[in-house]
Amino acid sequence: MTDDRPADTSQTAIDTSVPHSARIWNYWLGGKDNYAVDRAAGDEYVKVFPGILDVARAQRAFLTRSITWLAGEAGIRQFLDVGTGLPTADNTHQVAQRVAPDARIVYVDNDPLVLTHARALLTSTPEGATAYIEASLGDFGTIMAGAAKTLDFTKPIALILHGILGHVPDAGDARSIVHSLMEPLPSGSYLNLADGTKYASAEAFEEAQEGYNETGAVPYALRTPEELASFFEGLELVEPGVVSCPLWRPDPAADGPPAEVDVFGGVGRKS
Repeated sequence: MTDDRPADTSQTAIDTSVPHSARIWNYWLGGKDNYAVDRAAGDEYVKVFPGILDVARAQRAFLTRSITWLAGEAGIRQFLDVGTGLPTADNTHQVAQRVAPDARIVYVDNDPLVLTHARALLTSTPEGATAYIEASLGDFGTIMAGAAKTLDFTKPIALILHGILGHVPDAGDARSIVHSLMEPLPSGSYLNLADGTKYASAEAFEEAQEGYNETGAVPYALRTPEELASFFEGLELVEPGVVSCPLWRPDPAADGPPAEVDVFGGVGRKS
């Protein structure tokens, strides 16, 4: 946004007094759907941990590659994206429907700014479909009932959880949420997950995150790669497993393998 005035009165529920992770992420990715408080918090974060920009880009690139693989090689035609965030380039439906125009996508988020921009998420090819559900991460009943209006639960569904489980402080609770969301999905469904990690630049990343958590925004917990891998318990991991996002089936590059960054992701299949 070029200023801090809401575009219309439907945005009055948006709190612009504290930064919001979805809006900061949008700022880091070059979007315009953010406020001065988000840009200030984002800039402070970058001062402490400049690598966060690489993290944001790597996670977005992983979304593109993994959705392309799911819609292509894996043949998935249904996607449930929980914790959608704000629209930027290459949203889930855009990537999936480039490969499979008949793909059906349901987005879930509880951010009023995301709701305001839902119309941008709801664009679809004539052959496919998109829908948006306003619900929190743990509101399983609302999510599944809403998703069933667009998705066929007798056929495989890919559950997308990118940059959202860090908002669940306890790792055990996060695993329980993943299990609860995967449990109703049929055999042949997939979990596609990515989150920030304490790994390559753990000290700087944790320092920046602690500063952010003290702003009054919803805290975000960094986890180890091993903790993230535990969210795939009971699923068959797709090669190369849970790895730093740039290393997950990278696009061919002439200058050697990509560098690791502090965001890990993976894809797992439900048998």
